[in-house]
Amino acid sequence: MIANRFKIAPFAIAVTALNACAAPEASKSGTRVMPAEQCRQQPGQAFVGQTASAETGQKMLAATHARQLRWVPPRSAVTMDFRYDRLTVGYDDSMIITSVNCN
Repeated sequence: MIANRFKIAPFAIAVTALNACAAPEASKSGTRVMPAEQCRQQPGQAFVGQTASAETGQKMLAATHARQLRWVPPRSAVTMDFRYDRLTVGYDDSMIITSVNCN
């Protein structure tokens, strides 16, 4: 009985991982359906040029409806995975926000 669980576990993990990477479903019209909690990039552009801080981050989350905030320090690499609910904010050595993107 235990041996069967170990055979199924890798399959279940693989299926779960593939579902997490799945693209948004297409509607009947063929357009992509985005999750309701999708980040809205345009309101975040108002923060470019402001000082990066925890308080600014909270305001940006509220303005963009993002659920997750990712700060990107100068000269840093970031993963290229795409998340509809994440706001990625880049800043320079002076802690000035240089970019605001939903991804």
